[in-house]
Amino acid sequence: MFLRPFLLRKVTLLLVVALLLGLLAQSPALVERWYSLGFYPPFSKVLRTGLGWLPFSFGDLLYAAAVIFLIWKAARLVRRWRQGGPKRHLLQRLLGQMLKGALVVYLVFQTFWGLNYSRQGIAAQMDLKVLPYQLRDLDILAQQLQTRLEETAPLIDTAARTRLDDNSFLEAQGVQAYSEVAQRLPFLTYQAPSVKPSLYSAVGHFVGFTGYYNPFTGEAQIKTSIPHFLKPFVTAHEMAHQLGYAKESEANFVAFLAGHQSSDPHMRYAVYFEMFLYTLSDIRQRDTAQARQYRQAAPPRVQRDLQALAQYLERSRNPVEPYMSWFYDAYLRWNKQPQGKLAYNEVVSWLVAFGKKHGRTAI
Repeated sequence: MFLRPFLLRKVTLLLVVALLLGLLAQSPALVERWYSLGFYPPFSKVLRTGLGWLPFSFGDLLYAAAVIFLIWKAARLVRRWRQGGPKRHLLQRLLGQMLKGALVVYLVFQTFWGLNYSRQGIAAQMDLKVLPYQLRDLDILAQQLQTRLEETAPLIDTAARTRLDDNSFLEAQGVQAYSEVAQRLPFLTYQAPSVKPSLYSAVGHFVGFTGYYNPFTGEAQIKTSIPHFLKPFVTAHEMAHQLGYAKESEANFVAFLAGHQSSDPHMRYAVYFEMFLYTLSDIRQRDTAQARQYRQAAPPRVQRDLQALAQYLERSRNPVEPYMSWFYDAYLRWNKQPQGKLAYNEVVSWLVAFGKKHGRTAI
């Protein structure tokens, strides 16, 4: 027998629950109603309340503990294998434990956060029709974003940017932005903040992250070594994940909604800067000369920040990052984002749809 009876019963039960969750995920309307707007908001708030007061990322320690545990289990297996004994029994037990462990992690992930990948999301909440767009639509968007950057860039105090190294300031800035947008869009109400500096910032360039959300603890982590001008947007993006917007394009769009009318010019600038980058990237795929013209016409501060970003990315290049990027791309595709890492750029389609519905000046 492949599995012992007791373990077989456990695995069977876990498989049944996984199948039930899989069936639920096939109905975005049910996920939206019963999970994303029902179970998840109070549950995630409990997670953030329970761990938000800690000055460090408990989730990062949890990841480290998991890696240590797996190494210990692997070393123990190798030792028992070398000591002799029934190899078939060891392999059966190993496969059974791996299957059970994978199912448990999958179910916890789906219950704690993962079902949000299957929700109706921001499109249904804002009645937006995201449709294919043309280069002309991108031109209109780029021009409006450039106008916003020209309005916002002079308000940026270079010395004041040093405050963005203070995690408590970043958290408060993000909370304020969501507090302001919730007056117009109540479903973006954000409570019980839990934003932490990543304990893995020193090695973050190997992975290529700027921030990440821990679905098991509800914490948002920010990479401390990224350029100042990126941090407000990254914070708003990770807070969007905490609110249950799992897909990267939606989290980007929610961050835009939270920040583009913020009373803090640093938040507004960060949001417009990021949206400008995504739009230029999209234009570049269709007309490289036009993209170059928009970049050269950007305000001086934007030019300096673009140069600083390019230098940061160049310093971060390493032989490991492409492989980690491949794994992350596969993770996104597995979670209903067929564009993989390009899903981040899909925020442009949200901006175009938003501008068409509310007018370009709403951006």
